Amino acid sequence: MKKIIAITAATLAIAGCSNMSNTEQRTLSGAGIGAAAGAVGTAIFHGNPIWGAVGGAAVGAASGYVYDAYKKEQASEYNSGYNAGKNNQPAKAPN
Repeated sequence: MKKIIAITAATLAIAGCSNMSNTEQRTLSGAGIGAAAGAVGTAIFHGNPIWGAVGGAAVGAASGYVYDAYKKEQASEYNSGYNAGKNNQPAKAPN
């Protein structure tokens, strides 16, 4: 019975992420990974895993958001170069 509940909960959690933007997905992924890493890290060093999870989630969410901003900038530069080549214009150097 516990397996069925766990599988159902995991399925619903994954289905809830289907309509999220890339920014939301990357931020949430960072928070989840950070929370898990923080909880495990503090448990290994005999700290309070709850505070480790909270701190890890905050750092992970911020990291996910920064990574998303980087990917958006990278895509913008690629599209700029692609469009310049398509229109036979010289591409601008990235900032």
